[in-house]
Amino acid sequence: MTVRLETAHGLATITLARPSAHNALDIPTKLAFFEAVTATAENPDVRAVLLTAEGRNFCVGQDLSEHAIALETDPTTAMDTVGAHYNPLIRALKSLEVPIVAAIPGACVGAGFGIALAADIRIAGTRTTFATAFTGIALASDSGLSYALVEALGSSRATGLLLLGDRVTAEQALDWGLIHRVVPDDELHTTAADLAQQLASGPTAAYRRVKALVGASASGLSAALDRELAAQQHLGRTDDHQAAVKAFLAKEKPAFTGA
Repeated sequence: MTVRLETAHGLATITLARPSAHNALDIPTKLAFFEAVTATAENPDVRAVLLTAEGRNFCVGQDLSEHAIALETDPTTAMDTVGAHYNPLIRALKSLEVPIVAAIPGACVGAGFGIALAADIRIAGTRTTFATAFTGIALASDSGLSYALVEALGSSRATGLLLLGDRVTAEQALDWGLIHRVVPDDELHTTAADLAQQLASGPTAAYRRVKALVGASASGLSAALDRELAAQQHLGRTDDHQAAVKAFLAKEKPAFTGA
């Protein structure tokens, strides 16, 4: 089981449980994650959600070992996972009417970053870091990052993160407004769980309305997801991307040709 869903006292806890792979997202994990979010949305007893992860890292994004096999099998369909899995997952998370708190340990990269930004409140540990990482393997972005980062940071800083793939520390993320709070690593889960339980015990109708009001300004997310899908499908067929994935898995530095 790579994703666990537990519900108690009005709080649904969704846990990424693939720590040996740093919670990388393979297809079974993406499907299980989507099913957990869907089940949460359909449960009238849920009043808040906690997103968390086992192990040292929150999520390092797409499982590139699986992706490399997809590229070798058929590069024209290797990026279909964006439309089939990532976009439905982000839409499902953003459609949840109750508050979502994310407890983010360690590395939060690529699609993992997009998932974290789909939460309403993000709590990080002192060693938490964020990165987009897509251009490092000759891709653009997915999981709503092109929209969420611009919304959170403005176009200049968002573009810099997407182009350069710079790693952002927890303190820097707090300063930029990407997260709500930084706590000691050994207090991360307890702090986030307590906050999520506080929300689960609060005025749910008011929280739903707050989310609806804030979400009304995010009407461009769906279009951004569609644009990301088109970009990734194109880039997934390029020589640079396929060579970069092989170099990453071989722990070598990729050489980009622009093709």
